[in-house]
Amino acid sequence: MAKKQKAPAGFKKILIANRGEIACRVMRTAKAMGIETVAVCSQIDLDAPHVRMADEHVVIGPPAAAQSYLKADKILAAMKKTGAQAVHPGYGFLSENTDFARAVEKAGLVFIGPGPKAIAAMGDKIESKKLAAKAGVSTIPGHMGVIKDSDEAVKIARDIGYPVMVKASAGGGGKGMRVARSDDEVHEGFRSATNEAKSSFGDDRIFIEKFIENPRHIEIQVLADAHGNCIYLGERECSLQRRHQKVIEEAPSPFIDAATRKAMGEQAVALAQAVDYRSAGTVEFVVDAERNFYFLEMNTRLQVEHPVTEIITGLDLVEQMLRVAWGEKLPLAQKDVKLKGWAIEARVYAEDPFRNFLPSIGRLVRYDEPCGIDDDENGLRVDSGVTEGSEISIYYDPMIAKLVASGKDRNQAIERMRGALDDFYIRGPSNNLSFLAALMAHPSFVSGNVTTNFIGDTYPDGFHPADVPPDDPGFLAAVGAFVHRRVVERETTTSGQMPGHEVQAADDWVVLLDRDPHPVRLTPTKDGYDVSVAGAKTYKLASDWEPGMSHFRAHLAEKPVCVQVDRDGVGYRLFHDGGLSHVLALTPVAAALYAHMPEPKLADSANALLSPMPGLLVSVAVEVGQEVRGGEELAVVEAMKMENVLRAERDAVIASIEAEPGDGLEVDQTILTFE
Repeated sequence: MAKKQKAPAGFKKILIANRGEIACRVMRTAKAMGIETVAVCSQIDLDAPHVRMADEHVVIGPPAAAQSYLKADKILAAMKKTGAQAVHPGYGFLSENTDFARAVEKAGLVFIGPGPKAIAAMGDKIESKKLAAKAGVSTIPGHMGVIKDSDEAVKIARDIGYPVMVKASAGGGGKGMRVARSDDEVHEGFRSATNEAKSSFGDDRIFIEKFIENPRHIEIQVLADAHGNCIYLGERECSLQRRHQKVIEEAPSPFIDAATRKAMGEQAVALAQAVDYRSAGTVEFVVDAERNFYFLEMNTRLQVEHPVTEIITGLDLVEQMLRVAWGEKLPLAQKDVKLKGWAIEARVYAEDPFRNFLPSIGRLVRYDEPCGIDDDENGLRVDSGVTEGSEISIYYDPMIAKLVASGKDRNQAIERMRGALDDFYIRGPSNNLSFLAALMAHPSFVSGNVTTNFIGDTYPDGFHPADVPPDDPGFLAAVGAFVHRRVVERETTTSGQMPGHEVQAADDWVVLLDRDPHPVRLTPTKDGYDVSVAGAKTYKLASDWEPGMSHFRAHLAEKPVCVQVDRDGVGYRLFHDGGLSHVLALTPVAAALYAHMPEPKLADSANALLSPMPGLLVSVAVEVGQEVRGGEELAVVEAMKMENVLRAERDAVIASIEAEPGDGLEVDQTILTFE
């Protein structure tokens, strides 16, 4: 992707109507092709990486996307002001907005993507399913008409048969989607899906279709030009999802065979040709256990997960979009498409996996990516739109970066991903690195045996620290001892110590790993220590780690390992394989005394409903004095355009209501209290 290419004859300057990692991603290819770039930004993004990366920029409005990045007229004005000949919309925002694409063309400029006709046809999920069926594409049974209210939705759901999927016609990115298994869930799902769709897309139309049990989510990447040529570039497995949002994607799929790939690809091409598609696009399918597949939707834009396809095909999809937009023919035919190796992408989000994945905001006080762009040597790639010091705000999607690992086969890609997750150093907002590491290590994922239900079934009560116990506690105890010994050795050089009471770098310690004692003995070697843990196992650790370093890198049995190290008072925090361990190294005498110390108790907040995230209080469903049952809805909080329903954990009586609908909430702010 980094190789310099010859620019399309007419594009000298393009504008990227987006922000964050996708804006940076498009700019990298444009710059490699010799094309000048223009960034647009809201007032809060004025110092963002995509703005600094561009040749020039235009401020288009306040932080809220509805007043900036979603303002088509401001984007067009910026194009005219800067002389940009074309606009790349990225994904999200205006990328699938028919009116915007039409307005760009009407202004005599180029929309880098499909034409308005294709966007309109595929952007409406109801009409797209009708077109798909007409084109001979397999579709899911359902009601394709617009549903006026939740009562009608219940009648339709009963006719189709539970479970059903309540879905916004204009939805995407997991927004406006609810699985319903009963009348009550249809009522609630219809309301929430309608609200989310209206907030995110300005279109609250809802339809219902049969929900396929234990499905896989598999999509086909298509690429078409304006000369009638259309090809498919293999599939992507996107089954690892949470709340219908993709978490990990890979290409190819460990489940799809050659015959199914060919059938899905040919149907995807048939659908694209039916709407005169041009540019890159994705046709999504739901696939059952027998490899029967059904059309889900078509995304008329570049996908978040496009890097995995680029890696296994060797194609730069952004470059192809630019060339197609200028009118060039595709450089290859279907017979020329070859899939090589394996690639896996993990989405790194600013969210707290241990608090039900609630969004987290704040400044990235430390940010150290595990590699640069396209590191061929270690098979790693990071697509990001942040740097150290960047602010993760409430206004936009909480994605921090996309981490991509590749290899000659799936096992090598997984191994590289696990190492990269250990290496990815983020401090500030909470992040989901622990969760991603746990998924990568799970036997079901390693075997390729996952469905879209996997995360919900595996973590039915949420994700907890106990879900990522250390594979080898002795190893972490050895690292803790190594780190502490180096710290003590540094302290022995301090001047002005009282004679006879100098700091001693002892050989014997007791390492408390999450309060669990591990007796250790350290024997210095040429470039590290031999660390004997409990007299049972010796770890030969060679490392150049010194106090202050954030990464402990070593070789263990000739295998490279990485552990993140943070100082924590007189102890340390170690992050490895997704787990966070607290380490305290004590002398044997101090350890014996410490064993009598009581564990601190957390404050009791059971008598209040606290906002689990910063956001907007949409509604309060109860009144003072009302009796509520466990599981009953109490309030709805919206954060990053997703509605979060807060429910009672037990039977109680409402004592007071401390916030009103429309209030902006801080994390842990009291919404109401119980008697």
